[in-house]
Amino acid sequence: MLAAVDLGSNSFRMHIARHEGDAIRVVKSAREPIRLAAGLDESGNLTAEAMQSAIDCLSRFREILNAYPVENLRVVATNTIRIAKNAAILLPQAEAAIGHSIEVISGEEEGRLIYMGVSNAVAIPGERRLVMDIGGGSTEVILGRGHEIVQVESFSIGTVKTSANFFPDGRLTEAAFEAAILSARSMFEDAAPPYQPQHWRKAYGSSGTMRAIADAIIKGGLGDGKITMLSLNALKQYCIQCGKLSDLELSGIKPERVAMVVGGLAILIGLMTEFNIEVLIPIEAGLRMGVMWDLYLRATKRDRREVSVQKVANVFNTDMSRANRVVDMVKSLYQQLKPSSDNYLRLLLWSARLHEVGMVISHTGYHKHGSYMIENADMAGFTTSEQRIMSKLILSQKGNLRKISEALVDPDFAKAVLSLRLSVMLMHSRAEIDYEDIRLKMKRSVELEMRRDWVTLHPTVAYWLQKEIECWREVGVDFLVRTNV
Repeated sequence: MLAAVDLGSNSFRMHIARHEGDAIRVVKSAREPIRLAAGLDESGNLTAEAMQSAIDCLSRFREILNAYPVENLRVVATNTIRIAKNAAILLPQAEAAIGHSIEVISGEEEGRLIYMGVSNAVAIPGERRLVMDIGGGSTEVILGRGHEIVQVESFSIGTVKTSANFFPDGRLTEAAFEAAILSARSMFEDAAPPYQPQHWRKAYGSSGTMRAIADAIIKGGLGDGKITMLSLNALKQYCIQCGKLSDLELSGIKPERVAMVVGGLAILIGLMTEFNIEVLIPIEAGLRMGVMWDLYLRATKRDRREVSVQKVANVFNTDMSRANRVVDMVKSLYQQLKPSSDNYLRLLLWSARLHEVGMVISHTGYHKHGSYMIENADMAGFTTSEQRIMSKLILSQKGNLRKISEALVDPDFAKAVLSLRLSVMLMHSRAEIDYEDIRLKMKRSVELEMRRDWVTLHPTVAYWLQKEIECWREVGVDFLVRTNV
């Protein structure tokens, strides 16, 4: 079974499902209105109360998860945890509560996962479509064709701040709505050209906010469920007639969600105006379904991250013959080091393939440039933490180890660094490697055993090995080199 937990700015949500044929069937859902974004103080920190609410919710989610034979689980955090200055305090406690690591995903990755959920639900091959999701802290817009994503953008505008900034006293006036709509339009106007109707056939709205607006339109007798500018303006006028949030009743929507719907309504009017959308179709699928489809595809070896790595290599004209030599050597050496798990293996191999991307900027400091590029690149399928690990590995491939000394306390990461450094060194020596000529161990110290005649044939290796011994000693690790017959 698969499970996805979405730590959103408005609500925390969970799906537990199984893959059946060509579909993913949800068997259990849970939702709690945590309103994490409202827990950000003026300094951008989450309050203690907000963090405790999040932790308590995740503990309850864990109890539900334990009742099902879940084999693959992903927990993703979105805008509020992305921007909270004290997220590093919350995350370890939250991970302990849910019993699983939490991936803080970028807005662009959030958009890609949303689109993946929608494209698999719609399942119209080759359909050109626009998908939009208005969340508590951000809004994602994705243009695609079938399962392929053409363009994705994340905008820092969501229902929580819009509601708080433009309807702070709960008064619903024409002036307040117009100000909120104008603010939203200003966020979208510069990005609008690629998303105009000539680039797609249908537009879909995937968020809970979109569906709540559609429900309010239907149950209020303001339209047929499709979202149009006519029905949105009718809903806006109904809100204005009510005058106050406390007096506003939207059929089927809980009172505590009304403020979010009003903020979302203003954003949606601004969005549809700038993108010239006539009809928007609300749809159930979104981020959580996308997360589960991504889990399923990874399990079946169709990992989007592999495609992303190849794209980055192509963009920066990586010499793949050199890269592949390093990949082969890394794989052999890392296996010899016997890491306690395979957690770093794929990230290490991808880092080996991309270790020279920084060459496009500099041939001397390429490891520093490559590190920065990989940490900050828009790489589909990768989480922020995965890119950060790859960035550290690429930075560590040469030069001193003091720059990553804190990370070396993890034995498996240290083994990954060692295998990458030695592989890059051996590749630079242009030596024809027989992996049986090398024996490598790493416990409290590093032990490297090589054939004596092989070292004689490649004298520069001896020079670089002496440099390597010094680098490891600087971080408190003895490095012993032996030769045999």
